[in-house]
Amino acid sequence: MEEVLERLQGLVGTEIGVSDWMEITQERVNLFADATDDHQFIHVNPELAAQTPFGGTIAHGFLTLSLIVPLLMQIPLDVGYPVMGINYGLNKVRFPAPVPVGKKVRARYTLDAVEQVAPNGIQMTRTVTVEVEDNEKPACVAESLVRLYY
Repeated sequence: MEEVLERLQGLVGTEIGVSDWMEITQERVNLFADATDDHQFIHVNPELAAQTPFGGTIAHGFLTLSLIVPLLMQIPLDVGYPVMGINYGLNKVRFPAPVPVGKKVRARYTLDAVEQVAPNGIQMTRTVTVEVEDNEKPACVAESLVRLYY
């Protein structure tokens, strides 16, 4: 674990990578609405949502946030062989721009800090930015904490 810790600490301050694009479909938004009981019309009713400044349905902010997990899984980072990894939490989350249904998103992240926690754990602090195709403002910027246990 010490070797991994040192290697990761050497990457602090650098961008680790960028994921592939993922299309946000109405079906995905509807399934998220069903899972969370958040059926606000701006997410699930294209006709009513078309009358808003968004011009159509948009993804839930928390759906966008939850997609950080599969998007970041696409970005390789050698963390050795932990027994498990957990999402430990978030320090700060913002949703500067909506994600219109039909658009694609991708994630990029920077490694902000790496520290040892407990005798067998490493905590990584990452700034994750979820970008929307053809939009200069990101959909989500989150400071994410992940713990790896060896």
